[in-house]
Amino acid sequence: MKNSEIQNENTRRNALKMLGLGSTAGIFGLFDSPQARAEKYVTPSYAKGMAPVTIKSVRAITTAPGGPNLVIVKVETSEPGLYGLGCATFTQRALVVVPAVNTYLNEFCVGKDVDNIEDMWQAAYVSSYWRNDPVLNNALSGLDQALWDIKGKRANMPVYQLLGGKARIAVDTYTHASGPTPEAIADKVQQFMEQGFRHIRIQQGGYGGVGAMAELKPDFKAAGFGKESDDFSDQRTYLKRVPKMFEVVRKRCGEDVELLHDMHELTEPMDAINMIKQLEEYRPFFIEDPFSPENMKWFKTLRQTTSVPIAMGELFNNTNEFKEPMVNQWFDYIRIHISQIGGITPAMKVARLGEWFNIRTAWHGPGDTSPVGHAANNSIDIAVWNFGIQESQMFNDRVKEVFPGCPTIKNGYYTVSESPGLGIDINEKEAAKYPIGTKSRWTVRKNDGTMLRP
Repeated sequence: MKNSEIQNENTRRNALKMLGLGSTAGIFGLFDSPQARAEKYVTPSYAKGMAPVTIKSVRAITTAPGGPNLVIVKVETSEPGLYGLGCATFTQRALVVVPAVNTYLNEFCVGKDVDNIEDMWQAAYVSSYWRNDPVLNNALSGLDQALWDIKGKRANMPVYQLLGGKARIAVDTYTHASGPTPEAIADKVQQFMEQGFRHIRIQQGGYGGVGAMAELKPDFKAAGFGKESDDFSDQRTYLKRVPKMFEVVRKRCGEDVELLHDMHELTEPMDAINMIKQLEEYRPFFIEDPFSPENMKWFKTLRQTTSVPIAMGELFNNTNEFKEPMVNQWFDYIRIHISQIGGITPAMKVARLGEWFNIRTAWHGPGDTSPVGHAANNSIDIAVWNFGIQESQMFNDRVKEVFPGCPTIKNGYYTVSESPGLGIDINEKEAAKYPIGTKSRWTVRKNDGTMLRP
């Protein structure tokens, strides 16, 4: 008997067997077409996709309850009561972000499916043809975070769950200790240690020692050059003070606390390299921003000179700026400003790239990052394997009233919200009590009036 004949005989016997068992439904099912069987399949509830939701409007909300200008993007949807919030704060040029959101992003987004975040990000990024500047990047960051907020609410999950779930118990942070003298700074470090902080950034005065050089009278001010409000930094004085500051704090506070410092790009590259080399014996957790984005090639020399860990990237405006330094392992910590780089979507891509090169995250989190932006930072921090540290911010009562659900710190850790989405809201009536301004002070000069680039 041929194989085909054997198969036909087996089929006939199985059919008779089912008839003998009274399984009429079974024999008919045996000869059903694939289409007929598919029509009988009932999709279980967990496998059913959610109904499409579209964007109804995109608008900016401005407020300054803590002092710095803040810009929040609110995305309202076709589903009543469902909206998302994102941080679009460009505090130095806040007012120009508003029309970018209210006019261009609103027109671009209305009617689009809220779930298609990647497609919307890519389209918005190139819709102006020329690649984004800081203004459009901040607007896009707010949109992106708001869409993730909506997606979390639709899934009834906190955003971190959508990014992979928890990789740690909470988000470890560093806080800021500054003062006019090393001794005053050491006092503050001890106070923060008593509050549970394990990582503390130390600064004598402001960046580059600004504000802590009152005894020095710059010649440019005597000559009436620049504006009266322009700041002054003497690079020689600053470079001598930093090692002394580390020495005093380390001697007073011991070896258990991790110490950080931000140079803010305010010295010449070779001077920065020589100073960082002097800090090795004090074991910094990292030194931040030794060079400006215009001086990236100096990182190669720095790497060959010292083993001190380096953090960089808050001034990068395009994710492609991270590619070469990360591949070459020029720095150890990724200092992305998530409300500037384009939001959660591109920040996750850079974080994942860092994992391949053992480069950890240290998202920028100053006072001009809104609580919404901090919630976005924390959502990534808790989820990615290569988390390093998070810059913290203490929120005053006015900020907490404007932003219900502000991230909180306990024992040096940010606690991450378990509420759906980013877990934060905005009280627009309270926000309106604190209008934003237009002034920003970022001009720092040398003794002769030459401007220093941050």
